[in-house]
Amino acid sequence: MTSVSLTDVSAYLPGEPVPAAFFTEHPAAEDRLRDSPMFKVPPLRHHVAPDETNADMIERAVQPLIERHGRAAVRRVDVLLVHSQLPDQPFVGAGTEVARRLGLAPRYLIDVANAGCASFVHMLDLARQILLHGDARTALICNAQSAAGQLFTQSQVRGLSQAAIPGDGCGVGYVTTSAHAPVLGIESRHIAAHAGDMAMVRDDGRKYWEAGEAQVRIGFTEAGVANVLQRGNGLVPQAVQDLLRRLGRNTTDIDRLITNQPNRTFLRNWRDALGLPAERHPDTFDRCGNLFGAAMPVTLDDAIRSQRIREGDLVVLAGFAHAGDYAGAAALRWGQGR
Repeated sequence: MTSVSLTDVSAYLPGEPVPAAFFTEHPAAEDRLRDSPMFKVPPLRHHVAPDETNADMIERAVQPLIERHGRAAVRRVDVLLVHSQLPDQPFVGAGTEVARRLGLAPRYLIDVANAGCASFVHMLDLARQILLHGDARTALICNAQSAAGQLFTQSQVRGLSQAAIPGDGCGVGYVTTSAHAPVLGIESRHIAAHAGDMAMVRDDGRKYWEAGEAQVRIGFTEAGVANVLQRGNGLVPQAVQDLLRRLGRNTTDIDRLITNQPNRTFLRNWRDALGLPAERHPDTFDRCGNLFGAAMPVTLDDAIRSQRIREGDLVVLAGFAHAGDYAGAAALRWGQGR
């Protein structure tokens, strides 16, 4: 039977670290949600440069893969999946530009618009299905997050509690039909009942693309934040537990849990619910903030490079998206060192 492996990951963080004071000492830094556990400010984060695009970040994140596996191997990729948290252009995704930059001619090229902060699991699931049931042999899955240095630094948004949490970055995964780091199973859930509960708004009521003075922001309310906290606390542990039960494993078997990282409250509550000590749940939140969809591959790459993940470890990736419209978990047995 064909095995599909997450053979390698790599990441890129733009620019120098930006301190919390950039937001908290802004003259307009006042918001009724400032004390919510949803918006506890990380010390540092990274911001894209004004002219830096999602394709730029993906191209830079892929370079370590090229160095380790060879340019020819990367150019032979059959499947290219790309998620951009903040698309650079309307109508056109980043996928075809990424393919052009890297010299790819994939049979399957998909710009994934859903699954948000857990889209790495979603794309790993898509790549695995394509590789298992077709004649494709390799895939590249890419998560680019560029909203922090663009949307959240707008003059009317920078002072809001939501602005200081995100950071920019990019993570990519190289998926192959091999037994190098086999994906043991994936739990993937689209929860339509929660669709639309998180939305982009403007205070003047205009649509995001209409001309006007009000700037685009996330439409958080106290009730909405409470819903997100309640749902998120349950969705991720449940996805992990159901996946491991199906695999005949227990949560105590997890060597490393890698999740998205909206805030420290979720990180603590998830590992407590799963009975894991902090050292088994690495994160990059204090250095990178909420990386949205890029958090999993960036943190996974960081944990591998710092030798917190070793050969033979059972690694579980898990997360949820938006206000709870997607949740997923993936289990893999990490392979030989890179």
